[in-house]
Amino acid sequence: MEKIKKEIVEAIKKHSTIIIHRHVHPDPDALGSQIGLKALLKHSYPSKEVYVVGEHVDRLQFLGKMDVISEDTYMGALVIVCDTANLSRISDSRYAFGNMLIKIDHHPEYETFGDLSWVDPSYNSASEMLVDLCVEFPEDFTMNKEAATSFYAGILSDTGNLMNGNITPRTLKLVSYLRTYDFHPERIHNLLHVKSKNSTRLQQDILMSFKVTDKGVAYFIITEDLLKLYNIDRNEASNLVNTLSSVRANKIWAFFIEYPSEIRIRIRARNTPIDSVARQFNGGGHPLASGATIHSWEEVDQVIQALNQVCP
Repeated sequence: MEKIKKEIVEAIKKHSTIIIHRHVHPDPDALGSQIGLKALLKHSYPSKEVYVVGEHVDRLQFLGKMDVISEDTYMGALVIVCDTANLSRISDSRYAFGNMLIKIDHHPEYETFGDLSWVDPSYNSASEMLVDLCVEFPEDFTMNKEAATSFYAGILSDTGNLMNGNITPRTLKLVSYLRTYDFHPERIHNLLHVKSKNSTRLQQDILMSFKVTDKGVAYFIITEDLLKLYNIDRNEASNLVNTLSSVRANKIWAFFIEYPSEIRIRIRARNTPIDSVARQFNGGGHPLASGATIHSWEEVDQVIQALNQVCP
């Protein structure tokens, strides 16, 4: 692993243009690692051209904006993909147009890609990986306030506010390092977790109306009509998935969210690995936090049955 990290550092130093991708439907770690890496590289190597690409997310725009670049920009460029386990989930398919491709990810590796691949599930987030890389190679990288802000948001999100059971001393050490930069962490907490009035009302509806199987699989269906009723967007609605974690009897919980051409599923669990089920339905992720996609409401029962089967 040390050899891979050194090779990544050398590739970064070698290329004058670097384009950073992440997964579709990004969470704060996807954006935090992507935007944080851009800030880190621009601060460490001011002469380099560094870009971030992918779809824009209104809810997380406080972390930064995406760049709009042409295909010509990829000529001779180094492409880095953060926080993405498989090729089909990379946002912006132009990742293949670069001179070299690097994968940096903390999810279990189910699909290997890239000329260099640094995958390590012992990290809680891709943001944590990049902060550790910065600390390990101080002669090559210099942290700044902007990068620290984005990395902190990514770590905070993927560790459940530093309350997940897989938090390590390394995580806390790196968070402590980031906190030495004056970026007002309380603002990040508020921006990540504040809810609108409509979101709070939907949350009440979820607690009143969710369904649960006799195995302890809880689920809630968010249709287009429900989104219109509460005047709330899909991203904000999907972020309420852990509302169902507050019910002690729920071992696994899932949201089914209607999109124009598909139904996206967010799956979470208390102690039961559910990533194998997500992979059955065009998805993947962490053992206790995964996502999937289906294309008809008839498939909902299939997903619930599969979750029942892994539930102890």
